[in-house]
Amino acid sequence: MVSQKPGSARVELTSTEGDPVKPNSRFKITAGENMSKFRQVTGCMRSNALTILSVLGVLSGGILAVILRYARDGRYTQREIAYVMFPGDLFLRMLKALIIPLIVSSLISAIGSLDLKMSGKIGARAVAYYMSTTCCAVVLGIILATSIRPGKGGNVDEISRPTQGARPTTTPDLLMDLVRNLFPPNLIQACIAQYKTVLVPPTDEQFLAAMNATEGPINKTAIPLSEWRMKYEIEPSTNILGLVVFALVLGITLGKMGPKGKPLLDLFSCLSEAFMIITSWVIHLSPIGVLFLVTAQMLEMESFEVIVGQLGMYFLTVMLGLFTHGFIVLTSMYFLITKRMPFQFIGNMAEALATAFATSSSTATVPVALACLEDKNGIDPRVTRFVMPIGATINMDGTALYEAVAALFIAQVRGISLTLGNIIAISITSTAASIGAAGIPQAGLVTMVMVLDTVGLPAEDVTLILAVDWFLDRFRTFTNVLGDSLGAGIVNHLSKKDLSEMPPPQQFVTIPPMANPDDFTLEMEKELNGMAVTTAERSQPAEDVWQSTSM
Repeated sequence: MVSQKPGSARVELTSTEGDPVKPNSRFKITAGENMSKFRQVTGCMRSNALTILSVLGVLSGGILAVILRYARDGRYTQREIAYVMFPGDLFLRMLKALIIPLIVSSLISAIGSLDLKMSGKIGARAVAYYMSTTCCAVVLGIILATSIRPGKGGNVDEISRPTQGARPTTTPDLLMDLVRNLFPPNLIQACIAQYKTVLVPPTDEQFLAAMNATEGPINKTAIPLSEWRMKYEIEPSTNILGLVVFALVLGITLGKMGPKGKPLLDLFSCLSEAFMIITSWVIHLSPIGVLFLVTAQMLEMESFEVIVGQLGMYFLTVMLGLFTHGFIVLTSMYFLITKRMPFQFIGNMAEALATAFATSSSTATVPVALACLEDKNGIDPRVTRFVMPIGATINMDGTALYEAVAALFIAQVRGISLTLGNIIAISITSTAASIGAAGIPQAGLVTMVMVLDTVGLPAEDVTLILAVDWFLDRFRTFTNVLGDSLGAGIVNHLSKKDLSEMPPPQQFVTIPPMANPDDFTLEMEKELNGMAVTTAERSQPAEDVWQSTSM
């Protein structure tokens, strides 16, 4: 029994006979304890309902795809797949609509709220993390590919290829396009398109001239790509790199302007908060969207047998590398730096990781990842909104590992022995190419051409891995988002002391309209400034109190 003496705050525990319970006595609470546990379980389920539903959406999508696929003999038509895709397509469109305004406003507000020195520290820590993890991913991919040798004994002619080949390009053209896109001449155009160099095949006159200049018959593919005519096109794809560079420069500029730049900085801060609220609404649709996206993509697949057949060892090698890098290398790095176990942190990112798997786009996952980092993991918004947009653009650990494994796999299938210099060249170009893969689905295929060109492998051999690339692309994106999220946690831990010495980020307070200026009381004044309000000061006009205190 529990009793309390009148007028006393002391509570006594007594037995059923009325005798006081001795100190350190062991007693059992049955109904109350069970009710408390039940409340804890239901509270945990309620707070993590969206996370659980998102994970179930991915699993249910895969199961539904298998059931639908084997429920009929023939393949599903494009129209039927479009019907299945429709709910997921709506969810993906909502996320993509938030990418540009959220990334630009978040970057500007985060950098503008920090001084130049602090921005440099956070940026240096983030870049150091990105480069170290990308190098680890490339080295891990090379070790696995050289030890497992997934392409050994393979035959190029035995592997089915799509009819559409790779776009002809050269490494210098890809690198120059990357740098050009960093500085878009038109910001409006950068929202919907980016610059691309296209090589035009030789004309009949050039082909005849080449035949006359050489002895014996040749074909058009024998003419070097460097001699093909260059043409510049605008590709319909968001230039995320250019927008990120613009946001970085504008944020630094507003920070240096001080009070003069504060009105514009407040505008972008308010926009960032507004789009984060919209993001929280869209996230509630993620379980349904993820389910239909996964189902539709798996119905589009040519054959499940390709994954376990012709490209089985390649598929397993990449999956082993992604799993090892994501759940061993990255988590160990997080634990060693923060001295905290990463499991709860990763669990809180489940919605973002499920969205990454479903959408296959790091950039489209940024809104969801920001919400998970700030609301569930408690990461400072000044860190998340600085680190995540940049990470989604340049930190592509999964892509770097995949390109290293793919290049070695193609060389092994071709029966080409690579020297140590070739392997080092693959590691360097895989790192550079992963930075150029700008967060869009299957962008790694384009940069893969640059890696193959570095070691003299045919660019058309990219088609050897296209059959499983769409599926591996989802796991690569999963690893990329996981690396970005853990990086935000690490940078936040390393920057915590520096951030505590700075004023907190701008908070916006809505003041209701008042008919009379005298209604603005000292209570409002102090609450806006975070000061304590005494009982005597409540509802007293601020001007009267100031006059009384100055007399």
